[in-house]
Amino acid sequence: MKYNQLTQEEQRVILHKGTEMAFSGEYFDHKGDGIYHCKQCNAPLYKSNSKFDSGCGWPSFDDSIEGAVKELPDADGRRVEIVCANCGGHLGHVFKGEQFTPKNTRHCVNSISIKFDEEKKLNTLPLHDNEEDSVKLKKAYFAAGCFWGVEYHFEHFPGVVSAVSGYMGGDMINPDYHSVCTGQTGHLEVVEVTYDPSMVDFEILAKLFFEIHNPEQTNGQGPDIGTQYLSAIFYNDESEKQISQKLINKLEEKGLKVATKLYPMVKFYKAEDYHQDYYDKTGKSPYCHTYTKRF
Repeated sequence: MKYNQLTQEEQRVILHKGTEMAFSGEYFDHKGDGIYHCKQCNAPLYKSNSKFDSGCGWPSFDDSIEGAVKELPDADGRRVEIVCANCGGHLGHVFKGEQFTPKNTRHCVNSISIKFDEEKKLNTLPLHDNEEDSVKLKKAYFAAGCFWGVEYHFEHFPGVVSAVSGYMGGDMINPDYHSVCTGQTGHLEVVEVTYDPSMVDFEILAKLFFEIHNPEQTNGQGPDIGTQYLSAIFYNDESEKQISQKLINKLEEKGLKVATKLYPMVKFYKAEDYHQDYYDKTGKSPYCHTYTKRF
């Protein structure tokens, strides 16, 4: 794999596990909405909403994008090193138990190990293929029980720009949470996933969907019972439908009785603000969505 060329100082930190001087890095006091990537391989590592001011002199994050960072014990056994999971580049160290945020975790990262990309605007999808200045993001729609946990897993996945909780599939216009919970509107709790197709494709996201919930459950998800919690994919086109069906077939070949339904795309209604980023806001963990490798 070809990596970015590093300066001598970048090599000292990233390759040889050095540390830059406190309060000297570009990002220790940096603020802005976006994603911090690995300086060596460009892999997305941290979202700006996980960055906080710890006063330590280095960029501090209380969480990383899911699967993007590895923790390795230092040779002296006293600290835990963090490295890019994609290329192994040294990022810094992780500390736990300091009570800075509800997640009780601090990723202390060297600015020189990362680079920042301002978050892409979600409503700048191109109208035509030749609009080179537009960001060609795509959207996918997944229903897998309570949208809190589904949103959490997608939002922390590399290549995903945004995950938004909402409702799809019912008859009521502008539904609210209380009406959907009655089971009378026909809506499902759905997560709208906006992603960068240059970094991740629909099939990878669909595989993640099948691996973060139980696609065999027919009456809801985990302890959440009701029609609003059923498993479904709302496909945008025939390609997404075929990919989804192919994955269902693979799971059924392995003996699973898949209950997931496939529906054509309909209007998506964003859920109330208090439902958005629920687990990130509360510092809790999903109670009925855990990762299980199925492919």
